[in-house]
Amino acid sequence: MNVNFYATLRQVVGAKSVDFDLTEGASIAQLLEEMLRRYPALRHELLNEQGQLYQHVHIFVNGRDISFLERGMETPLSERDAIGVFPAVGGG
Repeated sequence: MNVNFYATLRQVVGAKSVDFDLTEGASIAQLLEEMLRRYPALRHELLNEQGQLYQHVHIFVNGRDISFLERGMETPLSERDAIGVFPAVGGG
C-alpha cells in the first residue's frame, strides 16, 4: 500500500511516498503498526504516551479523515486506496 507523508513527516521517513507490503483488507491499525516498525521515529510524531494517535495527527483514506469513518482504525484498506498522513501544521 502506498502512503503519502506530508510536512515534517517526510523528513522522518526520508520520502514523500512509501510503499508498505500489506495484504488486501489490512486495517489502518495494521498499516500504522507497519509504519512504526519500519520507521520507529514516527512513534514520537504520531502517538501519545498511551499509544493513541495525537488528535492533531490526521490519516486520510481517499480524502476522508479516519476519525469520520465508521470503523475508524479498523477500516479495511485496498491497494487502490489513497492514504495520506498529516502532522499538525501551523503558520500565520
